[in-house]
Amino acid sequence: MDIFLDGEGAIYQQLVRGLKNAIASGRLAEGERLPPSRDLCRQLGISRTTVVAAYELLRAEGYTNTVTGSGSFVAKSRFAKDRGSHLQSAIPPQNERSRIARSVFDLKNMPGRRPDGIRHAFEYGQPIRNKNMDALWAKEIRKAIPRAANRYPRVQGNPELRSALAHHIERSRGIVCDADDILIVAGVQQAIQVCIQALLNAGDSVAFEEPGYFSARKLFQIAGARIVPVPVDRDGMVVDEIPPGVQLIYTTPSHQFPTGTVLSEARRTALLDYAQRSGAWVIEDDYDGEFRINGPALLSLHASDRNGRTIYVGTLSKSFSAGIRLGYIVAPPALQQDLLAAKWTLDFGSPTLEQMALAGLIQSGAYARHLRWVSEELLSRRTALASELMARFGTTASFALPRSGMHLLATFKSLGADAGAMLVRRGHQEGLALYTVDPCYVQPPEALGLILGFSSMSVPDIREGMAILERVLSPLLQQAEHNGTNSANVVPLKRLVK
Repeated sequence: MDIFLDGEGAIYQQLVRGLKNAIASGRLAEGERLPPSRDLCRQLGISRTTVVAAYELLRAEGYTNTVTGSGSFVAKSRFAKDRGSHLQSAIPPQNERSRIARSVFDLKNMPGRRPDGIRHAFEYGQPIRNKNMDALWAKEIRKAIPRAANRYPRVQGNPELRSALAHHIERSRGIVCDADDILIVAGVQQAIQVCIQALLNAGDSVAFEEPGYFSARKLFQIAGARIVPVPVDRDGMVVDEIPPGVQLIYTTPSHQFPTGTVLSEARRTALLDYAQRSGAWVIEDDYDGEFRINGPALLSLHASDRNGRTIYVGTLSKSFSAGIRLGYIVAPPALQQDLLAAKWTLDFGSPTLEQMALAGLIQSGAYARHLRWVSEELLSRRTALASELMARFGTTASFALPRSGMHLLATFKSLGADAGAMLVRRGHQEGLALYTVDPCYVQPPEALGLILGFSSMSVPDIREGMAILERVLSPLLQQAEHNGTNSANVVPLKRLVK
């Protein structure tokens, strides 16, 4: 470790200050041995007498302890680990974006995260681990290593991956495009950020599904956009509720998050008509759209757009591996340069090695086989979860079976949404992580809703988790029934607490 001298005064005084700073900042921790005097002499080019004098002064002032034959060690005292004490621990936000970010973003309390020490968790958005892909992925990585140039990646993305994706989404999502229409990004979050940078000014209006994907909403809010909540029903976003003057519309039409509904054909037509008439842009987040569990394939919204107003956003993080952080945008030609410029300002380009390996998986057909396997697994797990819900809760829980995706939304109308915090707390005490739908709303919902993810749990895990859910939720439901409620009423939390 380097010790820094400030050039002020005698050398031994500079050394003393340098060592004190290292102790106060935590670079030399409590109980850690100081560098041997001979080593420090060579490192700093000073005499050993100077180093010994400095060490003696530190010992006399209580900063260190000396152990004969072993050396000098940082004392366990008030001097140690005073890291950054001279700095302000909190300052006002330095700009408007930071002010908004502080109000809407809290990394320690992000929805959907799995708490430490939890045995079972109905996490949503977590991809299924396909162990059969491990060897194939490793093989493609090895093949890509000698071909990956030691240069910055292309801003638009690897041509092989873009070409492979163009062919893949034409077959699976009905999107006719070529490699030049695709921009590789670091997942959906960056895709939205790229669109924000290219399309929005602070104060612009964004039509947003209510309920909707909270992470996307936070990005728009931090950018200074005005969120216009648009209700969602069994046919998806209620397009007639979008007011005039909206610059951007964000939607998850093929598998609405969190309800799982599909935007109807009539609504799709109305949405595209609105965008054309008003000059608004539409971000189509194809959330879980590739996981077709049952029913016929659905065309993407982009595939029906004849006027180039739809920006299609897809991800490889949920379909393959969350850790690779790769997604893609199918850009309308009119926006391509603006989106490329926005991507360039963020990171110059996504990692080349992973892009080349993914291209190999897609071109070989392994990725398509993986998606079929995932869909079969999801169907099995969704079936188990739905059976458990019906068996344990009957008509007290209302839910729809999604045609795709990795979660379902269960609503308990006899309980108020404010019962969710109590339920989550009781679940944690039993080793079960539960996730309420509340973060997906701008205005809090009336009834208790649970997002039950089934992708990261095996069928036996789902059954065990549902047994725990019944144990912690049934007392609340029984109390609600005792109070004479019915499915049309909501029981306030205060009536459920003894």
